Amino acid sequence: MVKHIIFLLLFFAANQAESQTLGGNAVFNFLTQPNAAQLAALGNVNVSSISNDVGMAFSNPALLRDSMHQQIASSFYSYAEGVKQYGIQTAFHLPSIRSNIGVGVQYLDYGTLTQTDAAGNILGNFRPSDYVVQFMFSKSYKEKWWVGFNTKFINSNYGLYRSNGMAVDAAIAYYDKENQWQVSLVAKNMGTQLKTYNGSGTKEELPFDLQAGITKKLLQAPLQFSLTAHHLHRFDVFYNDTLFNAQEGDARFGANNSFQKLMAHLVFSTDIFLSSQFQITAALNLMRRQSLNAYNITNGLNGFSLGFGVLLNKLQIRYATGFYQQNLFHQISLNFNLKGDPL
Repeated sequence: MVKHIIFLLLFFAANQAESQTLGGNAVFNFLTQPNAAQLAALGNVNVSSISNDVGMAFSNPALLRDSMHQQIASSFYSYAEGVKQYGIQTAFHLPSIRSNIGVGVQYLDYGTLTQTDAAGNILGNFRPSDYVVQFMFSKSYKEKWWVGFNTKFINSNYGLYRSNGMAVDAAIAYYDKENQWQVSLVAKNMGTQLKTYNGSGTKEELPFDLQAGITKKLLQAPLQFSLTAHHLHRFDVFYNDTLFNAQEGDARFGANNSFQKLMAHLVFSTDIFLSSQFQITAALNLMRRQSLNAYNITNGLNGFSLGFGVLLNKLQIRYATGFYQQNLFHQISLNFNLKGDPL
């Protein structure tokens, strides 16, 4: 059964990947943003972290577990220029079929903008926004295997221009609880636009991503390490701005080097458990670092992210921040049980 699921997952992912593009050419790119503070602290991309955070299942449905029954995760993300993101997820265990279901919403608010015509005349104001409503499902198989699926309704509203679509995620995970290993494979955002922004029949592509990850929690030390690879369906993930490169030179350090292209797929992260109630997370997203690095300025900690978690009996508080040139983002998540039971 597991072999068949892996084959089908890779088969559909390969077919979906044939028409996918990178470098900002896909529609609904907000789907790539982390919905939970723990995911943001892990470098924005992680599909295998060992934790009891229902927010992580929003990114990988195979991480939706029995222990997350009636858990609620809420999240707030503050971007530059007043852009804000809100999220909430919850899950329920169905013991009769050894399965879990969940639902979540991710909403981006871009604030109030001035609407003008082509001549610059002010016509009023509008509030652009994006959101996705997501239904999650996971099922265990022979104790150590988990399969999961997400179904998404996506909506985008930019004043006169509106679009919506449907997408699914498919995932499989192997979890060895005794030795604290977890490995996962996820095909994300396989779907299509239902309504285009301009009303034409030409549909744009969704930000498809094939991701794999492995996490190991040390048995004799308070450490956990993760290695995640993204965009496995395509080797060169850099955006090639030919006009900028002709004028300024190629700002992507080593982008023509095969080793740099390979490393750009990887995200490294570490969790440090200072106690049963306090956790520190650090990560390096190499693609983000190489994309943000530029000439003649201090690149510093581009691509690095940090976070911490306060894991109380009935409440989890998580915070994440990361570096974008001279700017930082801030994300906070609160997890609790619907009935007030211990997490």
